[in-house]
Amino acid sequence: MSPDHLIWISLALPLLAVGLIVLFGKSPDLRDGASGTVAGLLLIVVASLSIGVFSGKRPEWHLGEMLPGFEIAFRVEPLGMLFALVASGLWILTTAYAVGYMRGHHERHQTRFFACFAIAIFAALSAAFSANLFTLFVAYEVMTISTYPLVTHHGTDEAKRGGRIYLGILLSTSIAFFMLAIVWTWSLAGTLDFQLGGILSTAVAENRISQTGLGVLIGLFTFGIGKAALMPFHRWLPAAMVAPTPVSALLHAVAVVKVGVFSVMKVCVYIFGLELLRETGVSLYLAYVAGFTLVVASLVAMTKDNLKARLAYSTIGQLAYITLGAMLATPNSVIGGGMHIAMHAVGKITLFFCAGAIYVAAHKKNISDMEGLGRKMPFTFAAFLIASVSIIGLPPGGGAWSKWFLALGTVETHQYLLTASLMVSSLLNIAYLVPIPMRAFMKSSKSEDESESETGNWFSNMQEAPAMCVVPLCVTAIGSVVLFFAAQWIYQALLPITAMPS
Repeated sequence: MSPDHLIWISLALPLLAVGLIVLFGKSPDLRDGASGTVAGLLLIVVASLSIGVFSGKRPEWHLGEMLPGFEIAFRVEPLGMLFALVASGLWILTTAYAVGYMRGHHERHQTRFFACFAIAIFAALSAAFSANLFTLFVAYEVMTISTYPLVTHHGTDEAKRGGRIYLGILLSTSIAFFMLAIVWTWSLAGTLDFQLGGILSTAVAENRISQTGLGVLIGLFTFGIGKAALMPFHRWLPAAMVAPTPVSALLHAVAVVKVGVFSVMKVCVYIFGLELLRETGVSLYLAYVAGFTLVVASLVAMTKDNLKARLAYSTIGQLAYITLGAMLATPNSVIGGGMHIAMHAVGKITLFFCAGAIYVAAHKKNISDMEGLGRKMPFTFAAFLIASVSIIGLPPGGGAWSKWFLALGTVETHQYLLTASLMVSSLLNIAYLVPIPMRAFMKSSKSEDESESETGNWFSNMQEAPAMCVVPLCVTAIGSVVLFFAAQWIYQALLPITAMPS
């Protein structure tokens, strides 16, 4: 089967999952089995497609023109391929986890939940394979709309309020800024196609846009892509934490925020071009906005006692790392940003899986209530510690390499204040993540002290969440270590996006 055919098959599979989920809605076992089976097939198809892409092929599929110059088309390149592998791989684990969580917590509307989840994966793959800005914009908006029912899943006043903030910020930024940036780009370049080296250099050479205008344009793109959660357009992310934990995993790791930072990187590499950004320096102010975001978000995370709230602000800071890499526009920084899409996805999904498992097994949301809980849930908190090491950027966690290349980018551009912000943020990561498993393992409540004195065994009363919750978080924790040793492969895979066009 040709790589071109694999594109439309990979896009069709999540939609097939939607149909099967709705069809088998009254039979949970069939519904969940169909969702997991299609997720497995999708990973096989995407992995098959990646073989050709990482060997230098660029398969394409053109669906059709909506208006003259506005075409729905797909073309797979290394950055999008990496994102697609992350999204499709984590869909399998998130589906398994969601089944355990939703059943263990007796959630309602599970059919709607899994159907919207599959649509979100379709949107993520559509964005990953997009050949132009128009296709990317359509996929971006489908992602926003399809995840709104997930955010408001519980139907409470708090959930509805969180959903309004979520939808309001993401739609307003995309319509007011992102759409305007796309129209402006069309008027300057006469095309919206992604091209290595960018499409705006001719307009700059002909003085049809000044450097100031170029700086405004990239600002419209960066703030218009609200899913990147750059301050001050970040409030939707903490607000969305009212959703069930599998949704939080989708938001923070599999699809939503990754579509945001992926889109920012795609715009920098294929619309502006790295050479143009370096020569003009128009993106540097956004690098400092990202540096500010990653430090401030880490500081705010330290103040949160609610575990999901702390992880939400952690995500805001970690996304800023990727935006920072894109805006520095050096080969090392862009590769570091691309790496961090994968490294953060696997590490952060583990942390959210752990948060959900803790809630299912112990019904605890606040960190201050988790003293001694590691003795009842050793696998969960061990996975939390391993994933935290990766998020912090320490070996043998995969995040060590992505942060290394981002730091190289700040040094290459002589932006030492940004180097310092990376270091400070990593120290803050330690301060707000490591105490959580340490509190769980090293401290104990009075009732646990009494239990230990009677049994003499820490783990005699082990009460982990259901296996469908625990196994996925153990797999992703191991994955965050495996990525440390796969860094060379990821580096080589992303290297072509930093090359000059031939």
